[in-house]
Amino acid sequence: MNQPLAYVHPGAKIAKNVVIEPFTTIHNNVVIGEGTWIGSNVTIMEGARIGKNCNIFPGAVISAIPQDLKFQDEETTAEIGDNTTIREYVTVNRGTVDRGKTVIGNNCLIMAYCHIAHDCIVGDNCIFSNNSTLAGHITVGNYVVLAGMTAVHQFCMIGNHAFVTGGSLVRKDVPPFVKAAREPLSYVGINSIGLRRRGFSPDKIREIQNIYRLLYQRNYNNTQASEIIEAEMEATPERDEILQFIKNSKRGIMKGYFSTN
Repeated sequence: MNQPLAYVHPGAKIAKNVVIEPFTTIHNNVVIGEGTWIGSNVTIMEGARIGKNCNIFPGAVISAIPQDLKFQDEETTAEIGDNTTIREYVTVNRGTVDRGKTVIGNNCLIMAYCHIAHDCIVGDNCIFSNNSTLAGHITVGNYVVLAGMTAVHQFCMIGNHAFVTGGSLVRKDVPPFVKAAREPLSYVGINSIGLRRRGFSPDKIREIQNIYRLLYQRNYNNTQASEIIEAEMEATPERDEILQFIKNSKRGIMKGYFSTN
Protein backbone atom coordinates (compact mmCIF):
# COMPACT_ATOMS: atom_id res chain seq x y z
CA MET A 1 0.00 0.00 0.00
CA ASN A 2 2.96 2.33 0.51
CA GLN A 3 2.72 4.30 -2.73
CA PRO A 4 4.56 7.64 -2.52
CA LEU A 5 2.86 8.99 -5.65
CA ALA A 6 -0.67 8.44 -4.28
CA TYR A 7 -2.46 10.51 -1.63
CA VAL A 8 -4.33 8.66 1.13
CA HIS A 9 -6.03 10.76 3.80
CA PRO A 10 -4.97 9.72 7.32
CA GLY A 11 -8.66 9.22 8.19
CA ALA A 12 -9.22 6.59 5.49
CA LYS A 13 -9.46 2.99 6.69
CA ILE A 14 -7.52 0.84 4.25
CA ALA A 15 -6.90 -2.90 4.74
CA LYS A 16 -3.21 -3.82 4.87
CA ASN A 17 -3.08 -5.76 1.61
CA VAL A 18 -4.88 -3.20 -0.57
CA VAL A 19 -2.83 -2.16 -3.63
CA ILE A 20 -2.97 1.52 -4.57
CA GLU A 21 -1.36 2.59 -7.84
CA PRO A 22 0.29 5.99 -8.50
CA PHE A 23 -1.60 9.28 -8.76
CA THR A 24 -4.70 8.00 -6.96
CA THR A 25 -6.43 10.17 -4.34
CA ILE A 26 -8.36 8.70 -1.42
CA HIS A 27 -10.27 11.14 0.80
CA ASN A 28 -11.29 11.05 4.46
CA ASN A 29 -14.10 8.77 5.68
CA VAL A 30 -13.34 6.01 3.19
CA VAL A 31 -13.24 2.26 3.94
CA ILE A 32 -11.57 -0.23 1.56
CA GLY A 33 -11.57 -3.99 2.21
CA GLU A 34 -8.88 -6.63 1.91
CA GLY A 35 -7.47 -7.68 -1.43
CA THR A 36 -8.81 -4.71 -3.38
CA TRP A 37 -6.74 -3.15 -6.20
CA ILE A 38 -7.07 0.56 -6.93
CA GLY A 39 -5.66 1.59 -10.31
CA SER A 40 -3.85 4.81 -11.11
CA ASN A 41 -5.66 8.15 -11.33
CA VAL A 42 -8.68 6.92 -9.36
CA THR A 43 -10.48 9.35 -7.05
CA ILE A 44 -12.30 7.87 -4.05
CA MET A 45 -14.18 10.54 -2.13
CA GLU A 46 -15.79 10.83 1.29
CA GLY A 47 -18.42 8.23 2.10
CA ALA A 48 -17.01 5.43 -0.06
CA ARG A 49 -17.37 1.92 1.34
CA ILE A 50 -15.58 -0.59 -0.89
CA GLY A 51 -15.59 -4.31 -0.16
CA LYS A 52 -13.04 -7.08 -0.45
CA ASN A 53 -11.26 -8.20 -3.63
CA CYS A 54 -12.59 -5.41 -5.82
CA ASN A 55 -10.79 -4.00 -8.86
CA ILE A 56 -11.18 -0.30 -9.65
CA PHE A 57 -9.60 0.76 -12.92
CA PRO A 58 -7.93 4.07 -13.88
CA GLY A 59 -10.02 7.21 -14.04
CA ALA A 60 -12.95 6.00 -11.93
CA VAL A 61 -14.54 8.46 -9.48
CA ILE A 62 -16.31 6.83 -6.54
CA SER A 63 -18.58 8.64 -4.04
CA ALA A 64 -18.57 12.13 -5.53
CA ILE A 65 -21.44 14.27 -4.27
CA PRO A 66 -24.75 13.85 -6.15
CA GLN A 67 -25.51 15.85 -9.26
CA ASP A 68 -28.68 17.01 -7.52
CA LEU A 69 -29.35 20.66 -6.66
CA LYS A 70 -31.35 19.58 -3.59
CA PHE A 71 -28.27 18.00 -2.01
CA GLN A 72 -27.27 19.87 1.17
CA ASP A 73 -23.99 18.10 1.97
CA GLU A 74 -25.71 15.54 4.19
CA GLU A 75 -23.55 12.62 5.32
CA THR A 76 -24.24 9.75 2.92
CA THR A 77 -22.36 6.84 1.36
CA ALA A 78 -21.56 5.01 -1.85
CA GLU A 79 -21.20 1.29 -1.11
CA ILE A 80 -19.60 -1.34 -3.35
CA GLY A 81 -19.77 -5.01 -2.41
CA ASP A 82 -17.13 -7.73 -2.57
CA ASN A 83 -15.54 -9.05 -5.79
CA THR A 84 -16.91 -6.22 -7.92
CA THR A 85 -15.01 -4.73 -10.86
CA ILE A 86 -15.33 -1.05 -11.76
CA ARG A 87 -13.76 -0.31 -15.14
CA GLU A 88 -12.25 2.87 -16.57
CA TYR A 89 -13.94 6.25 -15.96
CA VAL A 90 -16.99 4.87 -14.17
CA THR A 91 -18.67 7.41 -11.90
CA VAL A 92 -20.65 6.39 -8.81
CA ASN A 93 -22.29 9.22 -6.84
CA ARG A 94 -23.14 8.90 -3.16
CA GLY A 95 -26.70 9.09 -1.87
CA THR A 96 -28.94 11.93 -0.74
CA VAL A 97 -31.26 12.20 2.22
CA ASP A 98 -33.80 10.12 0.24
CA ARG A 99 -32.05 6.76 0.69
CA GLY A 100 -28.85 7.85 2.34
CA LYS A 101 -26.71 5.66 0.13
CA THR A 102 -25.93 4.41 -3.34
CA VAL A 103 -25.23 0.67 -3.47
CA ILE A 104 -23.59 -1.72 -5.95
CA GLY A 105 -23.73 -5.35 -4.83
CA ASN A 106 -21.30 -8.26 -4.88
CA ASN A 107 -19.73 -9.84 -7.98
CA CYS A 108 -20.78 -7.07 -10.36
CA LEU A 109 -19.01 -5.88 -13.51
CA ILE A 110 -19.50 -2.19 -14.30
CA MET A 111 -17.82 -1.50 -17.64
CA ALA A 112 -16.10 1.65 -18.83
CA TYR A 113 -17.84 5.03 -18.78
CA CYS A 114 -20.95 3.85 -16.91
CA HIS A 115 -22.63 6.29 -14.53
CA ILE A 116 -24.57 5.28 -11.42
CA ALA A 117 -26.32 8.25 -9.88
CA HIS A 118 -27.35 9.02 -6.31
CA ASP A 119 -29.63 6.69 -4.37
CA CYS A 120 -29.44 3.82 -6.86
CA ILE A 121 -29.56 0.30 -5.40
CA VAL A 122 -27.95 -2.34 -7.64
CA GLY A 123 -28.10 -6.03 -6.68
CA ASP A 124 -25.53 -8.81 -6.94
CA ASN A 125 -24.03 -10.40 -10.09
CA CYS A 126 -25.06 -7.56 -12.41
CA ILE A 127 -23.31 -6.60 -15.65
CA PHE A 128 -23.58 -3.05 -17.02
CA SER A 129 -21.93 -2.69 -20.42
CA ASN A 130 -20.09 0.41 -21.62
CA ASN A 131 -21.78 3.80 -21.27
CA SER A 132 -24.86 2.49 -19.47
CA THR A 133 -26.36 5.22 -17.28
CA LEU A 134 -28.64 5.09 -14.26
CA ALA A 135 -30.42 8.27 -13.20
CA GLY A 136 -31.21 8.74 -9.51
CA HIS A 137 -33.33 6.57 -7.21
CA ILE A 138 -33.29 3.46 -9.44
CA THR A 139 -33.59 -0.08 -8.08
CA VAL A 140 -31.94 -2.92 -10.01
CA GLY A 141 -32.30 -6.58 -9.00
CA ASN A 142 -29.81 -9.44 -9.05
CA TYR A 143 -28.33 -10.92 -12.26
CA VAL A 144 -29.45 -7.98 -14.39
CA VAL A 145 -27.65 -7.28 -17.66
CA LEU A 146 -27.74 -3.84 -19.28
CA ALA A 147 -26.19 -3.91 -22.73
CA GLY A 148 -24.14 -0.95 -23.96
CA MET A 149 -25.46 2.62 -23.91
CA THR A 150 -28.64 1.79 -22.01
CA ALA A 151 -30.17 4.77 -20.19
CA VAL A 152 -32.58 4.27 -17.30
CA HIS A 153 -35.06 6.95 -16.17
CA GLN A 154 -35.07 8.02 -12.52
CA PHE A 155 -37.21 6.01 -10.07
CA CYS A 156 -37.46 2.99 -12.41
CA MET A 157 -37.16 -0.60 -11.22
CA ILE A 158 -35.55 -3.50 -13.10
CA GLY A 159 -36.36 -6.99 -11.82
CA ASN A 160 -34.09 -9.96 -11.15
CA HIS A 161 -32.61 -11.76 -14.18
CA ALA A 162 -33.80 -9.12 -16.67
CA PHE A 163 -31.84 -8.42 -19.86
CA VAL A 164 -32.04 -5.01 -21.57
CA THR A 165 -30.66 -4.71 -25.10
CA GLY A 166 -28.11 -2.11 -26.15
CA GLY A 167 -29.07 1.49 -26.82
CA SER A 168 -32.34 1.16 -24.92
CA LEU A 169 -34.16 3.97 -23.13
CA VAL A 170 -35.86 2.54 -20.05
CA ARG A 171 -38.83 4.75 -19.14
CA LYS A 172 -40.99 2.12 -17.41
CA ASP A 173 -40.28 -0.68 -14.95
CA VAL A 174 -38.82 -3.89 -16.40
CA PRO A 175 -40.27 -7.01 -14.71
CA PRO A 176 -38.11 -9.94 -13.59
CA PHE A 177 -36.93 -12.74 -15.93
CA VAL A 178 -37.63 -10.87 -19.20
CA LYS A 179 -35.84 -9.55 -22.26
CA ALA A 180 -36.53 -5.91 -23.09
CA ALA A 181 -35.84 -4.37 -26.49
CA ARG A 182 -37.09 -2.05 -29.26
CA GLU A 183 -38.32 1.55 -29.06
CA PRO A 184 -40.35 2.21 -27.04
CA LEU A 185 -38.87 -0.42 -24.76
CA SER A 186 -41.07 -3.52 -24.83
CA TYR A 187 -41.33 -7.11 -23.69
CA VAL A 188 -39.86 -9.42 -26.36
CA GLY A 189 -39.74 -12.71 -24.43
CA ILE A 190 -38.21 -14.11 -21.30
CA ASN A 191 -34.47 -14.25 -20.69
CA SER A 192 -34.36 -18.00 -21.30
CA ILE A 193 -30.63 -18.16 -22.08
CA GLY A 194 -29.72 -16.34 -18.89
CA LEU A 195 -32.11 -18.47 -16.85
CA ARG A 196 -30.67 -21.71 -18.23
CA ARG A 197 -27.14 -20.52 -17.43
CA ARG A 198 -28.21 -19.91 -13.84
CA GLY A 199 -29.71 -23.35 -13.36
CA PHE A 200 -33.43 -22.78 -13.97
CA SER A 201 -35.06 -26.05 -15.08
CA PRO A 202 -37.01 -26.34 -18.36
CA ASP A 203 -40.23 -26.71 -16.36
CA LYS A 204 -39.51 -23.54 -14.40
CA ILE A 205 -38.74 -21.62 -17.59
CA ARG A 206 -42.04 -22.80 -19.13
CA GLU A 207 -43.87 -21.67 -16.01
CA ILE A 208 -42.39 -18.17 -16.34
CA GLN A 209 -43.22 -18.12 -20.07
CA ASN A 210 -46.84 -19.02 -19.33
CA ILE A 211 -47.14 -16.21 -16.81
CA TYR A 212 -45.87 -13.63 -19.29
CA ARG A 213 -48.09 -14.97 -22.07
CA LEU A 214 -51.07 -14.13 -19.89
CA LEU A 215 -49.63 -10.75 -19.03
CA TYR A 216 -48.52 -9.66 -22.48
CA GLN A 217 -50.21 -11.75 -25.17
CA ARG A 218 -53.84 -12.28 -24.13
CA ASN A 219 -55.17 -8.72 -24.36
CA TYR A 220 -55.72 -8.38 -20.62
CA ASN A 221 -54.76 -5.26 -18.71
CA ASN A 222 -52.25 -5.69 -15.89
CA THR A 223 -54.91 -5.92 -13.18
CA GLN A 224 -56.93 -8.55 -15.05
CA ALA A 225 -53.84 -10.59 -15.92
CA SER A 226 -52.57 -10.47 -12.33
CA GLU A 227 -55.91 -11.69 -10.99
CA ILE A 228 -55.99 -14.60 -13.46
CA ILE A 229 -52.37 -15.54 -12.73
CA GLU A 230 -53.01 -15.53 -8.99
CA ALA A 231 -56.26 -17.51 -9.29
CA GLU A 232 -55.28 -20.09 -11.89
CA MET A 233 -51.52 -20.67 -11.59
CA GLU A 234 -49.79 -22.57 -8.83
CA ALA A 235 -48.13 -20.39 -6.20
CA THR A 236 -44.35 -20.51 -6.66
CA PRO A 237 -41.56 -18.09 -5.68
CA GLU A 238 -41.24 -16.96 -9.31
CA ARG A 239 -44.99 -16.41 -9.77
CA ASP A 240 -45.20 -14.46 -6.53
CA GLU A 241 -42.11 -12.40 -7.39
CA ILE A 242 -43.66 -11.32 -10.70
CA LEU A 243 -47.00 -10.45 -9.11
CA GLN A 244 -45.34 -8.51 -6.30
CA PHE A 245 -43.21 -6.58 -8.79
CA ILE A 246 -46.30 -5.52 -10.74
CA LYS A 247 -48.06 -4.54 -7.52
CA ASN A 248 -45.11 -2.44 -6.34
CA SER A 249 -44.54 -0.69 -9.68
CA LYS A 250 -45.12 3.06 -9.38
CA ARG A 251 -44.12 4.02 -12.92
CA GLY A 252 -45.97 1.10 -14.51
CA ILE A 253 -44.37 -1.84 -16.27
CA MET A 254 -43.26 -1.73 -19.88
CA LYS A 255 -45.71 -2.79 -22.57
CA GLY A 256 -45.63 -5.76 -24.92
CA TYR A 257 -44.27 -5.36 -28.43
CA PHE A 258 -46.77 -5.00 -31.23
CA SER A 259 -45.54 -4.82 -34.82
CA THR A 260 -46.93 -1.96 -36.91
CA ASN A 261 -46.13 -3.74 -40.19
